[in-house]
Amino acid sequence: MKTSVKIKGLMIAAFAALTFNANAQDKPDNPAAANYDQGWRLGFGLNAGVMTDDAYDWALGGDVRLQYDFNRRVSVTLTSGFTNLFIGDDVKDLGFIPVKGGFKVFWWEDQFYVLAEAGAAIPVTNDYSDTVDTSFLVSPGIGWANEILDVSLRYEHYNAFPTADGDKGVGQVALRLAYGFRL
Repeated sequence: MKTSVKIKGLMIAAFAALTFNANAQDKPDNPAAANYDQGWRLGFGLNAGVMTDDAYDWALGGDVRLQYDFNRRVSVTLTSGFTNLFIGDDVKDLGFIPVKGGFKVFWWEDQFYVLAEAGAAIPVTNDYSDTVDTSFLVSPGIGWANEILDVSLRYEHYNAFPTADGDKGVGQVALRLAYGFRL
C-alpha cells in the first residue's frame, strides 16, 4: 500500500515538474520566434520589363505591395500601382493599374522565394479605357528578399490587351527592385 502511494506521489510530482517546465519557457528565448515575427510588411517597387509582342517596345511602372507573413516561409500579398506599356512611333502608350493578390513561398535560406499573383489590369490612359477591356492578369515569379530589399523576376500575362496581329494576349518579363519594411 505504501509503495502504491509513493508511486502515485512520484508520478504526480513528475507530471507537475514537466508541466511547470513546459509553461516556464519564454517565447523570446526560442530562437525561431526571436528571429521572425508574424506581421505586415509594406514595399515600394520599380518595375522594368521587356514585352513579348512586337506591338509594344517595353514596360515601366511602380507599385506598392502589402504583405502579411504567416511564418518565415509563407506570405500573402496585395499589389497595386501603375504600369505603362510603351508602344512607340505615333501610337499612344497603354497605361494601366494592376490590382493583384497572391502568395510568396520562401524555399531556400528564407530569402529566395517563388511568387504567384493574379488579378486585373485596368487600362486608364490615352482613351484605351474605351477600346481595351480590363484584362485578367497572371504573374508568376522568383525573387530574393531580406529585411529591406526585394529583387524579383516575373512574367506577367494580360489576356485582353491587343497584339500586333490584332489578337489578344500579351506578356512581359519584368524585373522589380523594391524597398520594404515591417509595419
